[in-house]
Amino acid sequence: MIKIKKVLNSSVVLAQDDQETEFILIGKGIGYGQKTGAIIEEHQADQIFIPIENVKVKELLGLLSTISPIYVELAQQIINYAEEKLNTKLNSGVYFTLMDHLNFAVERFKKNINITNRVYWEIKNYYSEEFKIGVFALKLMNEKLHLDLPIEEAANIAFHLVNAQGEQKDSNNGMKYAKMIGSIVNLVKYTFNIEMDGENIHHTRFITHVKFFVERFFSDKMLDDKENILFEQIANLYPEAMYGAFRIKEYLEQINKKTIPNEEVAYLAVHMHRLINYNQLG
Repeated sequence: MIKIKKVLNSSVVLAQDDQETEFILIGKGIGYGQKTGAIIEEHQADQIFIPIENVKVKELLGLLSTISPIYVELAQQIINYAEEKLNTKLNSGVYFTLMDHLNFAVERFKKNINITNRVYWEIKNYYSEEFKIGVFALKLMNEKLHLDLPIEEAANIAFHLVNAQGEQKDSNNGMKYAKMIGSIVNLVKYTFNIEMDGENIHHTRFITHVKFFVERFFSDKMLDDKENILFEQIANLYPEAMYGAFRIKEYLEQINKKTIPNEEVAYLAVHMHRLINYNQLG
């Protein structure tokens, strides 16, 4: 049996079960007209959250009690749409970070405070699916709230969606990923005089590989074949691409103080070769 412990707003309640486990329940109108002690059914909530640490519970309660229900509902709509389009389940924490962001974004807009997104271009180009969802979210917000938020806000929302995928909990992942992807792409562009075209399949494949490489890099799950067979084969077959891959290796190791295994260098060279080859043929 689940009972309401506190109504935070019309869309959010703090509840408790028989084992005194606390839940945060979110659902449109779930708290409307409800009182402490009222019994509530799980199916009435769209999402159920079980905060573990007491400190975290207090943070969430403080956040939710100060946010208008409209931002709770907007966050739900955006996340449901994102999970459908990305075909993945987002980390539950995104509900709180996104609704907080939406609330703050509108507050800033009304006060005419503009904070530049330093990775707008990278997010738009390297996380195009998330950016499209951000555009959907922006249109939804502008229609619901009768505002004219700038297009940069689509990238800010996409940033939260990037962070919400996978198990990483560092809220700066999206920015770190985008910056590193941008650095690698720029190295390739200027080393081989290649113009990146987001609509070109060869460029898209290369960006996709770089994204996976960056994810492995930051999660310490890089490929590492100790025998170096693939590395030696690629070095002999594609010396030009291997030169570019080594430039990337040296740059990232210098900046991040982390060793990149030869197998990762080899795969970078393979994908780079296809890009170089296409560019030369074109």
